[in-house]
Amino acid sequence: MNPYVHPARDDITLTGVLAALGDPTRLAIVRRLAETADGLSCSQACPTGEVPKSTLSNHYRVLREAGVVRMEKRGVENVNTLRRDDLDTRFPGLIDQVIAAAAAETVR
Repeated sequence: MNPYVHPARDDITLTGVLAALGDPTRLAIVRRLAETADGLSCSQACPTGEVPKSTLSNHYRVLREAGVVRMEKRGVENVNTLRRDDLDTRFPGLIDQVIAAAAAETVR
């Protein structure tokens, strides 16, 4: 049984997704998750090791409640995956554009 609540695909909103991605740490987490299909643990997807666990937990909660990531228990770890199919169905190309823009901004 998955103890985490995730919004249904039709309940994911554009404003919720954009608000979740508006934070640099959350955007960096999503960029890392976009690189893997198998998912990453919370600490593996963290962009730096300097984020306190309580803050990191809040970032994942915001991403999960916005419908950007799916979190599930695998053994003792919480593994996160990007809900790319759901997001691409609701907002075609949005995630790819946001990730590309973030990567371009990083290069500057």
